[in-house]
Amino acid sequence: MKRILLVSALLAIAAVLGSSASGSQAAGRYIVVLDKGASLSSVLAQHRALSGVEVNRTYSHALHGYAAVLSPSALEAVRADSRVAFVSPDRVVRTTAQTLPTGINRIDGDTSSTVSGDGSGAVNVNVAVIDTGIDSTHPDLNVVGGRGCAPGVGTTDGNGHGSHVSGTIAAKDDANGVVGVVPGARLYAVKVMNDAGVGLTSDIVCGIDWVTSTRTDGDPSNNIAAANMSIGGGGSDDGNCGRSNADAEHLAICNSVSAGVTYVVAAGNDGVDFRSTTPAAYDEVLTVTAVADYNGTPGGGGASTCRSGTDDAYASFSNFATLAADQNHTIAAPGVCIYSTYMLGMYNTLSGTSMASPHMTGTVALCIATGACSGTPSQIIAKLRGDAQSYNQANPGYGFTGDPAHAVSGRYYGWLTRAGAY
Repeated sequence: MKRILLVSALLAIAAVLGSSASGSQAAGRYIVVLDKGASLSSVLAQHRALSGVEVNRTYSHALHGYAAVLSPSALEAVRADSRVAFVSPDRVVRTTAQTLPTGINRIDGDTSSTVSGDGSGAVNVNVAVIDTGIDSTHPDLNVVGGRGCAPGVGTTDGNGHGSHVSGTIAAKDDANGVVGVVPGARLYAVKVMNDAGVGLTSDIVCGIDWVTSTRTDGDPSNNIAAANMSIGGGGSDDGNCGRSNADAEHLAICNSVSAGVTYVVAAGNDGVDFRSTTPAAYDEVLTVTAVADYNGTPGGGGASTCRSGTDDAYASFSNFATLAADQNHTIAAPGVCIYSTYMLGMYNTLSGTSMASPHMTGTVALCIATGACSGTPSQIIAKLRGDAQSYNQANPGYGFTGDPAHAVSGRYYGWLTRAGAY
């Protein structure tokens, strides 16, 4: 699987040199390296007098020589000069600009229908990030709208969490920064937490309410297909959409799911059963546990890059399921040392089930956008979990320590998702 995409970013050089491929010689351009004892000024004076020599750079420290445009006859004369050690082609080079993050690589995002990391293309789908907002000016993100539900702060991300989540979902495939699972997808910033990462249930319900409105406003162009909630608090599932235990957030999510939004949420980072964490405990959402992967490939052996841990194993901080009802809406994704977009146009590496959830949200959105997933959110969740199980069972080396085939007693983390299926 690809790790780094080589891209053409030296636009000024490209304008001068034309469309030469990376590593190929720029037409007529050479670097002339002189013998150590030769007089650079003397050689330059004589070579400049030749017809077809245009010197454009000289070297006197790391090299003893010059760079120039040489006609074929001038090249022959220069090479014949006994003071010239050798003549090197002046080759076109490219920056190594866009990184394929390990998490995207690990779930085969680079082999999906959108080929994350090939430097082009965008996925036609709407995704809501219910979080701390999104940096709408970040050049790697396609933020098209949203709603500010945290009092008085709009949708701008002053925390970084929401922007980081957004990049994993949908960073552009444009030869810059990073790339997401559904590159260039339209992102809606639904800010329900302030810049300290704190919000109220009423703020979260405001966000869910707004997301639901996109499905009922008569404008199909803004329909949110999937919503990511990398947030959590205390609570439980009453089995009745919050009607029995007076849980407004649960009822709001149930009604939003009925309107057609698929919710993907983080399992939580306490290393405990998520039955007492919401929205993770709600049966109507797809709850994502975190896997530690350090090299973007299955099979272990990767060295820890930002925190201690074992490659291709459940993350020690990740919550998990124990109840059968919870296992039925649980799946796993990479969530350790994830490199993604951040606020103020920057990039950052973070860990948490908050980082695992957007890998799954991107996979959900990709499955919907390609037509591989259809029907109700519950049917979409069932398909994604079923596809993950089938692939893992057919390819046992793909999984991780802690998945159902390599189970840890008393802890259910689910099968590792695979974006490459869509």
